[in-house]
Amino acid sequence: MDGIMSKLRSLDAYPKINEDFYSRTLSGGVITLASSILMLLLFFSELRLYLHAVTETKLVVDTSRGETLRINFDVTFPALPCSILSLDAMDISGEQHLDVKHDVIKKRLDSHGNVIETRQEGIGAPKIEKPLQKHGGRLEHNETYCGSCFGAEASDDECCNSCEDVREAYRKKGWALSNPDLIDQLERRLFTLLDLGSPSLLASSFITFIVTGSGHYRHRSGVKFVQLIKDEDGEGCNVYGFLEVNKVAGNFHFAPGKSFQQSGVHVHDLVSFQKDSFNLSHHINRLSYGEYFPGVVNPLDNVHWRQETPSGMYQYFIKVVPTVYTDVNGHTIQSNQFSVTEHFRTGDVGRLQSLPGVFFFYDLSPIKVTFTEEHVSFLHFLTNVCAIVGGIFTVSGILDSFIYHGQRAIKKKMELGKFN
Repeated sequence: MDGIMSKLRSLDAYPKINEDFYSRTLSGGVITLASSILMLLLFFSELRLYLHAVTETKLVVDTSRGETLRINFDVTFPALPCSILSLDAMDISGEQHLDVKHDVIKKRLDSHGNVIETRQEGIGAPKIEKPLQKHGGRLEHNETYCGSCFGAEASDDECCNSCEDVREAYRKKGWALSNPDLIDQLERRLFTLLDLGSPSLLASSFITFIVTGSGHYRHRSGVKFVQLIKDEDGEGCNVYGFLEVNKVAGNFHFAPGKSFQQSGVHVHDLVSFQKDSFNLSHHINRLSYGEYFPGVVNPLDNVHWRQETPSGMYQYFIKVVPTVYTDVNGHTIQSNQFSVTEHFRTGDVGRLQSLPGVFFFYDLSPIKVTFTEEHVSFLHFLTNVCAIVGGIFTVSGILDSFIYHGQRAIKKKMELGKFN
């Protein structure tokens, strides 16, 4: 047994020295105090990292298919009325969403930015329940009116009871309303007002008529819609909501006028506005692709642009990067980040060679970024603590030894100089 203990004693890598042989110095005490403080600081720093989650970033190829892309927006147009502002979305697959109203809310703003009115389903009259029959002419007693859509009906029981309904039906068909004089709904409105015998009501209808050769009242043009635009002249509009689109390259844009397809071309009806220019100054309060996750930065948030020219097209070219964020509890958020460049294309006054509007063109990156929150393992924490303690102890020992031997060498030289 004594032999085994003797062998174990011979393996001791830390031989002990009698305290009588220790030589304590002032420099050694200062170095010990400084190294101890440094050890504590690094220990608490490492402890903080251990107690909090760290985020690991990886780049992988995006292999997802058949997903949709959610676009959240909140844009303010201080000089563009809500009555003429429309939102369209389209992508390279050919899918189009014209005059989007679902999940979109518009707020009418005065010249000072105060809210006048909030509307959720676009601008226009409330929905009318569908009557039983459909014809022109005057209303009879207790008769329910169902106006014709002039061939643009999507179904047999669809009714167009106002000029706006006819315009909307034509827009959905992709037809141009080339002859508004044939719209019967405005005649019916006039006859109803005449039957009421109220000049004030007739004046408040904002419709202008002329007498034709056959002695019937005919509508000169869509003056009611134009008058609505004039009434809202000087107002602004705040549009916010979200779009759910295919996860392919595409664009969405805010532009004046109703949009429709004509011979495969995306067209906006701007003639009825009787304007040569549109002020597209805008403030992007928020724009994001997907859900929020910690650390995301959306470069277009709170971006303001003021239009200096009479008209033009403002374009944002966006590169969307799919992103997956997984928190420390394992909850996963499928979202996106994006980068953006911008360009303004001017339009000649009176010609409107480029469609006035604010366009957001987006494309998708084939690379997906994954952020994963995770805690540092205890063994990793213990390893770092040992490295801190051992490293500082070794370095401080080397520094103390250097100072101690340096002082001794200088002292010896000084003594030899005195002796000589």
